[in-house]
Amino acid sequence: MGAGIRVLLAAFLAAALAAAGGVTAQLRQDYYAAVCPDLESIVRDAVSKKVQAQPVSVGATIRLFFHDCFVEGCDASIIVVSTGNNTAEKDHPNNLSLAGDGFDTVIQAKAAVDAVPACTNQVSCADILALATRDVIALAGGPSYAVELGRLDGLVSLSTNVDGKLPPPSFDLDQLTTMFAANNLSQADMIALSAAHTVGFAHCSTFADRIQPASVDPTMNATYAADLQAACPAAVDPNVALQLDPVTPQAFDNQYFVNLVNGRGLFTSDQVLYSDARSQPTVVAWAQNASDFEQAFVDAITRLGRVGVKTDPSQGNIRRDCAFLN
Repeated sequence: MGAGIRVLLAAFLAAALAAAGGVTAQLRQDYYAAVCPDLESIVRDAVSKKVQAQPVSVGATIRLFFHDCFVEGCDASIIVVSTGNNTAEKDHPNNLSLAGDGFDTVIQAKAAVDAVPACTNQVSCADILALATRDVIALAGGPSYAVELGRLDGLVSLSTNVDGKLPPPSFDLDQLTTMFAANNLSQADMIALSAAHTVGFAHCSTFADRIQPASVDPTMNATYAADLQAACPAAVDPNVALQLDPVTPQAFDNQYFVNLVNGRGLFTSDQVLYSDARSQPTVVAWAQNASDFEQAFVDAITRLGRVGVKTDPSQGNIRRDCAFLN
């Protein structure tokens, strides 16, 4: 191989590696070790207090992290409030159902961090959200895992940026796979991350089309459908919400996959993971082996935490107040 070709090949490989792993190289677990060495315990304590007071904070925080990362990357732009001249992400129709307890979990953790003089205005809201997500999962009995840190907070939050970025509950396997692939996440990552629906709640309107008395979704367990119809009658209060996992609603576990095998997935986008033959083997495997699922979930949520992160000061900063741009 000639010297010129070797140089070109090396340049090509360097570019490929930068595209694939540049973010990973800039994020690191010990990012705040010098300025705020007790960061993780500070956040964990604040999150624990919040979850003890409001257990719904578990599902709310996980969902907040997902909705943040899929729109403009993991940059805490979901937390910014709208102002007179700007409608922020959180006020997009697809985000109006995000529970306030998720936002409050991050706000309280940020306050606890900033209360330590050495840590004041040193830690991004994006990183606090990533840590809080890990902590609520662990508090609910799920896996604890190392969190990569070093994200900056986004400089913009626009409702219009949300359009077409979040998967609706009606998506089929191909639509889900395509949307996750756009965020460098595999189909297996998508299936693993879908298991976040082992905790949390959903409003009746998000699955009403599956339980119409005249046309119940044939992939849904008949008893489960009847239970949902009783809880969500035609004129139900739009604020009524049901637990996503009817068996172990407050535990982060692999019961989600057991439910799918039994026809008890709440959304079309849940149940399709079992009814589609291409993804069914993964669902069955994780329904039978909790440790395999947990490892796959940790790998997937770590990759999710790398989506579109901002590490250059020209792209982001450390927000003094998570709800307002500096």
